[in-house]
Amino acid sequence: MAWEVVIGLEIHAQLATKSKIFSGASTAYGAPPNTQACAVDLGLPGVLPVLNEKVVRMATKFGLAIGAPIAPRSVFARKNYFYPDLPKGYQISQYELPIVNKGKIQIEIDGKEKTIGITRAHLEEDAGKSLHEDFHGLSGIDLNRAGTPLLEIVSEPDIRSPKEAIAYMKKIHSLVRYLDICDGNMQEGSFRCDANVSVRPQEQKEFGTRTELKNLNSFRFVERAINFEIERQIDLLESGGTVTQETRLYDADKNETRPMRTKEEANDYRYFPDPDLLPLVIESEFLEQVKAELPELPDDKKQRFIQQYGLSLYDASVLTSTRELADYFEEIVKLSNSEAKLCANWVMGDLAALLNKNNLEITDSKVNAIQLAGMVRRINDKTISGKIAKQVFEAMWNGEGDADTIIEKRGLKQVTDTGAIEKLIDEVLANNPKQLQDYRDGKEKLFGFFVGQVMKVSKGKANPKQVNELLKKKLEG
Repeated sequence: MAWEVVIGLEIHAQLATKSKIFSGASTAYGAPPNTQACAVDLGLPGVLPVLNEKVVRMATKFGLAIGAPIAPRSVFARKNYFYPDLPKGYQISQYELPIVNKGKIQIEIDGKEKTIGITRAHLEEDAGKSLHEDFHGLSGIDLNRAGTPLLEIVSEPDIRSPKEAIAYMKKIHSLVRYLDICDGNMQEGSFRCDANVSVRPQEQKEFGTRTELKNLNSFRFVERAINFEIERQIDLLESGGTVTQETRLYDADKNETRPMRTKEEANDYRYFPDPDLLPLVIESEFLEQVKAELPELPDDKKQRFIQQYGLSLYDASVLTSTRELADYFEEIVKLSNSEAKLCANWVMGDLAALLNKNNLEITDSKVNAIQLAGMVRRINDKTISGKIAKQVFEAMWNGEGDADTIIEKRGLKQVTDTGAIEKLIDEVLANNPKQLQDYRDGKEKLFGFFVGQVMKVSKGKANPKQVNELLKKKLEG
């Protein structure tokens, strides 16, 4: 039987505020356990939550960026459940009236665009964290994260493969970073997702029974977990079994999912409006302020790069994948006064390779945009060749100074004097009489051999274009 996969993602983006959603406690990562949970976060008697205005501004930014209506009136609700890392016995979230309503984004798969609907995005507070190591069979609770502001972004069940799920997740990841509302650090838990997965026979309209894969915090784990769950459900159904609606955990070491608890329905949480928080009212003046703060969005920037710089769709997509990378590229183009394609090749090629090798972000690059622009300028004015530039780039990465300093110190200036190049060619031809005769007897492929020999004798400093032109004249003369 042919099966169709149906996937919906619930992405939790931790909003980049210095204090929590309903208290003044710090959100800084890495503090000693239980040092950043105040009386409000712990739900102690007599305390009252106060909404952080920056959280509202960030959620509004996201809604505007996905073309979604911003609710003029939204309501905070109490989501009731009992778990050790939830000190109040309930989580403050939004239920019937979220701040962001239906929106959409475009993803690209194999060169084709697809629209993924976003059902809603709502504000809520994070819970604490259960710790299961180093407690001799017991569990510990760290409540530092309790009350940290989250924006939960819920997709429509429009995703039909793990590949599409990753593309969607990466698009949201890029967008929240562009908007500067989330740092996107998945290792620290700032950006994570739950995946709802089901399968159904092809052509069947009704959805199958779904399972929820909880707290996936890397693109690789999301893909592997969904793939495993798809295979598990299909095997189960084809053997005559039924899928149970439940929450499952993904074990990365064993590459498998296992049951965590039966999946709750909304009525299990007994939602009701939080009596300590007034409805959130957003006025048109506030909306206009937030609209004015929006940066150029990733899709708009990508189209501009294609039109303004003549880049391919692929190059523009890579270079606009993060706001920082796009800014880095544009600074090089501006400072080097060179062709955009040449700048793009260096950013996407040698620079990207070293960043990946050293596990660095563009913001941590050992070669800044000013330095790389200086080197590209020297390629452009033919002071150095592309081949010599690789040596210069490596030296810059290793902290030996800017391009001009390295070129001067190492004597790497390109030889462009016609007479000097002709002497090198004459020397190579004189030292390779057999190959010269073979070339003149019709073995034209030896032309590349002679070019290589001239470049070797010049230690890579001869201008390749001039070498080709002058060598051709010599061999035809």
